[in-house]
Amino acid sequence: MSEIHVKEHASLIRTPKQLIIVMVLAFAVPVGLVAILASFVAGVAGAPKTGDKAAWAPRLATGMDQLYTSSLKGKGAMPPKGGNVTMPDADIKAAVDYMVSLVK
Repeated sequence: MSEIHVKEHASLIRTPKQLIIVMVLAFAVPVGLVAILASFVAGVAGAPKTGDKAAWAPRLATGMDQLYTSSLKGKGAMPPKGGNVTMPDADIKAAVDYMVSLVK
């Protein structure tokens, strides 16, 4: 009899709370933004988790213009527009506004 091997996989969504947030976002924002926001829900590659006031504080201190610029042009491990370069700037800025609203 052969052995069954189960491979672990890395998922952006690891908790029920993260799943709920992603599901809500799926109906509240354009489809392309769901993957971008999911990265922040899970804190992928050092991204500040959505709703984590302490993690967002230093970023908020730089001002909204800098947050928009980082989101549109990329910063560190985050690619421009979260890797979706065809996404309209207005949609990216709306995602930034939404995430900021969660920590104010």
